[in-house]
Amino acid sequence: MKVLLTGATGQLGQALIASRPEGVQLVPLGRSDLDLANAAACQHLVRQHQPDWLLNAGAYTAVDRAEGDPDLAMAVNAGAPQAFAEALAATGGRFLQVSTDFVFNGQQGSPYRPEQAPEPLGVYGASKAAGERAVLTALGPGRARILRTSWVYGPVGANFCLTMLRLHALKAAAGESLGVVADQVGCPTATFGLAAACWRAIGIGADPGAAAVLHWSDAGAASWYDFAVAIGELGVATGLLEQAARVRPIPTAAYPTPAARPPYSLLECGASRAALGLEPTHWRAALAQVLGQLADLRAIPGTRA
Repeated sequence: MKVLLTGATGQLGQALIASRPEGVQLVPLGRSDLDLANAAACQHLVRQHQPDWLLNAGAYTAVDRAEGDPDLAMAVNAGAPQAFAEALAATGGRFLQVSTDFVFNGQQGSPYRPEQAPEPLGVYGASKAAGERAVLTALGPGRARILRTSWVYGPVGANFCLTMLRLHALKAAAGESLGVVADQVGCPTATFGLAAACWRAIGIGADPGAAAVLHWSDAGAASWYDFAVAIGELGVATGLLEQAARVRPIPTAAYPTPAARPPYSLLECGASRAALGLEPTHWRAALAQVLGQLADLRAIPGTRA
């Protein structure tokens, strides 16, 4: 089976490459290989490689910058998936599109089910929702699958976990506290579990009983404050940090950003987990695994060498 992978140099892309199943011929494409804003280039690569599956892990993920650059966000997050899907419709391939909890507005106060209609708050969420629609319209539920996830982090790339590790080290050394938003709730998702879910979503293929839209996150729920506290505690326990900074819970209003965030974006994953045949790891246990990997590498700037 040939799989064309976009976003190969990103945090999820690297986890997907590391966990590639036996028998998969993987064609990884990073930013230097493909400009996702170039729809013609996207279609050309599909026609050139004619993959059995295209796994689109590439995206414009700068949530705040998207508010000031909506055209680029739409080109990458909606235009590229549409171009891929239209080309796959001609070549006969299938498509797994990675999407986000930010397609929801976070107002309902209970976990969002896969079949619920998106209601995004900002440009980033709107662009990802448009990408979902484009893929399903071009290919239909038999050949397209959407996998939504939330709060992704891992041992590489730019993410909240690595940022918090650096800030814990800096603030603790300076004797300062660290303010983190406590009134936004979702679930951190480690890349190793998400990668497994992606490969399993491809593995179940065109199973007529499989839903076109799936949800995957690690188990449990957390605020950004909870996540930051756990990063400090486990950072010390794994030897990455000499000392954790004191974390102060702050409201969203005290940390204004250009893009509005959903206050509650927990995803209902029960049916999707059953369809994928995967048991989730609690987010705190997954965090301990990621920090354990980092401790083995001793590679986080600003932490103990």
